[in-house]
Amino acid sequence: MNVVMIGAGYVGLVSGACFAEFGANVTCLDIDEGKVKALRNGVIPIYEPGLDDLVLRNVKSGRLQFSTQFHDWIGNADLVFIAVGTPSRRGDGHADLKYVYAAAIEIATHLQGYTVIVDKSTVPVGTAREVKNVIQQANPNADFDVASNPEFLREGSAINDFMRPDRVVLGVENERAANLLRELYRPLNLIEAPILVTDLESAEITKYAANAFLATKISFINEVAELCEKTGADVHAVAKGMGLDGRIGKKFLHAGPGYGGSCFPKDTLAMIRMSQEAGASSRIVEAVVAVNAAQKLRMVTKIEKALGGSVKNKTIAVLGLTFKPETDDMRDAPSLTILPALLEQGARIVAHDPEGMDEARNELPDTMEYGETIEEVVEGADAIVLMTEWNEYRGLDLKKLKSLMAGDVFVDLRNVYEGQQMEACGFKYSCVGR
Repeated sequence: MNVVMIGAGYVGLVSGACFAEFGANVTCLDIDEGKVKALRNGVIPIYEPGLDDLVLRNVKSGRLQFSTQFHDWIGNADLVFIAVGTPSRRGDGHADLKYVYAAAIEIATHLQGYTVIVDKSTVPVGTAREVKNVIQQANPNADFDVASNPEFLREGSAINDFMRPDRVVLGVENERAANLLRELYRPLNLIEAPILVTDLESAEITKYAANAFLATKISFINEVAELCEKTGADVHAVAKGMGLDGRIGKKFLHAGPGYGGSCFPKDTLAMIRMSQEAGASSRIVEAVVAVNAAQKLRMVTKIEKALGGSVKNKTIAVLGLTFKPETDDMRDAPSLTILPALLEQGARIVAHDPEGMDEARNELPDTMEYGETIEEVVEGADAIVLMTEWNEYRGLDLKKLKSLMAGDVFVDLRNVYEGQQMEACGFKYSCVGR
């Protein structure tokens, strides 16, 4: 089976490499010549555990290749996946679909035999039908179907998510398209992965609804955390008590500085916009977005309070910058809100992140400083702020770090440590919801 991925970004590259691992012949197309050249040379432009080995193995096998030449590959493809970016559009929060429609026009130009065009990008309801219209107008004689196959990849565990998915959602209009997609995903039959075949619109909404619900759980527990702080309760105990209810579940009930990343922020905004356009209510999702924004600002206040009410002329060592561990993604990371606010109030910030510092330099103010080691950033600091729960921050030599500091404040925004443990090491410890 011949598969083409339009877009060699996060979704396109991971999906393409995994389809190649399934045995398909995959070509990832991208207009960025620099990216394609790097991929051909074995340089992976994103950090994702295991991706470099997966790409290299399938390139060597001949099942995975990269190109900028659309006309060389689309005509022979059985399936063409659109996996381009759909960022939030400035001004209204709607997903920007210009790259999706540009890809559709390019695909239409080169279609030959029967082909299934699949939206892999996260797109608002109705996009697949519009892609169909675009292709029909550009190439009235084309023999094709459109489908929606939303991705459910978590950064940091994307390969496992693809290879062992909770579910695969296929939005189609007919059995001809469904059968071709089922054949592509046939290797998942061995692990009995659920494959849901539905209509185009339901598949498109499923991705947004799932992300909005997970974001709701995060914002909910963060509101509960504030209540716990003000009443002396422990949010860990509360979350455990909630999570033991099978109807609720324990996942995404972890208090922290708020959600970020490439999906939750833009997908919640896009769902609000879709609801507005459809004349439907979105009050819960609107509240989720508002609570998340407030939570990030509440963390600024928490850090100020831990430092006696002011961060002016204080040196703060920050551990972790990315929105979550095992990724170099800085998109909508809480650090992008919290750290500039501290800098504006006169703090000096020295930061460390295992993978995200290069990207952070492009996103954070120039007054930020960075260190290559944990010890380097902590030395002489008045406070440590644990921003992202990378594994290497879970087992810190606390007594050593305390001896390197000028102060004794430790603000744990991920609740990695226990208060008694920190106090025994000489820290004034502050966390979220406890």
